[in-house]
Amino acid sequence: MEAEEYYLHRKTDDFLLDWKNSKDKYPLIIKGARQIGKTKTILRFAASYESCVYINFVTDEKFRKITKDGYEPDSVIKNITLLDSDKKFIPGKTLIVFDELQEFPEIATSLKFFKIQNQYDVICSGSLLGINYKHIESNSVGYKEEYEMTSLDFEEFLWAKGIGQERIDEMLEHMKSLKPFSELEMQVYSSYFKDFCITGGMPAIVKSYILNGNFEGILHRQKTLVSDYKQDVRKYAVGIEQTRILSVLEHIPVQLSKENKKFQISKVAKGARYKDYWGCVEWLRDAGIINVAFCMNFPELPLKGNYDDSKYKIYFFDTGLLIACLDEESQEDLRANDNFGVFKGALYENIIGESLKKQGYDLFYYKKEDSTLEEDFFIRTKKTLLPLEVKATNGTAKSLRMLVQGEHYPDITNGIKFISGNIGFANGIFTFPYFCSFLLKRYLKDVAY
Repeated sequence: MEAEEYYLHRKTDDFLLDWKNSKDKYPLIIKGARQIGKTKTILRFAASYESCVYINFVTDEKFRKITKDGYEPDSVIKNITLLDSDKKFIPGKTLIVFDELQEFPEIATSLKFFKIQNQYDVICSGSLLGINYKHIESNSVGYKEEYEMTSLDFEEFLWAKGIGQERIDEMLEHMKSLKPFSELEMQVYSSYFKDFCITGGMPAIVKSYILNGNFEGILHRQKTLVSDYKQDVRKYAVGIEQTRILSVLEHIPVQLSKENKKFQISKVAKGARYKDYWGCVEWLRDAGIINVAFCMNFPELPLKGNYDDSKYKIYFFDTGLLIACLDEESQEDLRANDNFGVFKGALYENIIGESLKKQGYDLFYYKKEDSTLEEDFFIRTKKTLLPLEVKATNGTAKSLRMLVQGEHYPDITNGIKFISGNIGFANGIFTFPYFCSFLLKRYLKDVAY
């Protein structure tokens, strides 16, 4: 099978079909980091229309003039056809795609008028790099729908490996019934999960792995992607911010590998201060390159507003790219010997954090001052606050036990521990394999916590 013919099925595919079939659809803005498959997914979907008018504001700079006569659809369409008479607009049967929105955010103003006229479906797309999204929001507020696309999650990876929905439903049933997986199931799913940790979810990397059946050339591709992201920093960030943003990015693997994984600005550069660098962290977060977990003031509800924004952990948005940023010795140790040494805990913490974000959760953790009490993540269930612990080994979870059993935490009744081992339950703590983490939101929807 040729690589060009192979398509990775994405959850976005199903969302787009639902959007097309909705009775009162709004123009759609698909956001997400670069090279996660936005354009390929949109153009594949566009084949379901009789006509697709695709405009890329990077490769076709001339189209940045299409609003010079105003933002009404008739004016915009007139100018598009003046520049390219081959583009066909068929009312009710045409999808208009404005790609690389960050290069021409003014087009967002036209979305209001396309919605009012209601003759064409419109999708805007672009990486978060360089997007002044507040400007776009102000130009299109109330007249657009937003969708956040990510790199592949583990479920999409399983689809690529040929694992169907029936098997995934069985995995969920194992969690709900607390029935341990068989030895063969543990072996197969754990192996897939390890491969996913190494490849990450970037489509080009996953496609190479699936088509070749091995990891040949993957590290080089990952390093190229990381280099591309750094180049984007140089392109979109200005002045001294470039150097600071790159310094933060390069320090993430180093600081995650330490026992105290809280990101310390003071370690980035001599004399570095929080107020000088927080904007850099925000930039990387808004660009979709990192996930940020904030330290809670106290483990209780509500989550929003109950955290210290000066204390945080930083994770890569894609664990495969995090691994690619490690030194050569760690790379070889992991790939050849299935051993991650001191970094193992941070690797699994990163990938569970990535899984939570891809399910729509914000990230929060807790570290009690002058105490060993520390918990990796917290999420809200229907009724309670649920602490999550990520264990590199199958050892005890002292902090999790303290939170579940302690009298000072009335919002907490149970906890979840993710490990490399099988399903279990004891003393209010549910134990699940790492590879089940992508099912957490569905699991919590079906059980009463």
